[in-house]
Amino acid sequence: MNNDLLNSLGLGNIDIGYIFIGLISISLIFLILIIIMFVQIGKFKKKYKKFMLGKDGANLEKDIMTLYEDNKFMKLSIDRNREDIKALYKKHEKAFQKIGLVKYDAFTEMGGKLSFALALLDENNSGFIINSVHSSEGCYSYTKRVKDGDSQLALSNEEKVAVERAVNGNSSDTE
Repeated sequence: MNNDLLNSLGLGNIDIGYIFIGLISISLIFLILIIIMFVQIGKFKKKYKKFMLGKDGANLEKDIMTLYEDNKFMKLSIDRNREDIKALYKKHEKAFQKIGLVKYDAFTEMGGKLSFALALLDENNSGFIINSVHSSEGCYSYTKRVKDGDSQLALSNEEKVAVERAVNGNSSDTE
């Protein structure tokens, strides 16, 4: 079966049945692709109808503007919260966070370790030491200021240990 059209295209030696089968195969592939596209368009239409359910253009614009305003409000709230957190952190630096306690016997005749040195320091290792000395005649308490982990006044051994414990986070003896 020779055809002048096929001969003019240089395909005169090819059986027309093969060309026909090839065209049918390509048509079936296109048909499957069209069916897939219709299914995807159907899914998209369902989603679109659900999105637009009960909405007209004005209502949809109003909803979008409401969401925009809510987003703007949330951004402002986040900025305010950041500033509040910074302020709280700054205040927290000055709060007493570190504690060091040393119990001791101030005098050899006294027992029970009734005397103590207590260091209360902030984040910058500044604060004070309370030293309470218990004797047979009474109890005497005094304080010394601590700045950057050191005092301008001479510290007793117990007071030094209390400051070291506060700075290092080891608050007291394990008894």
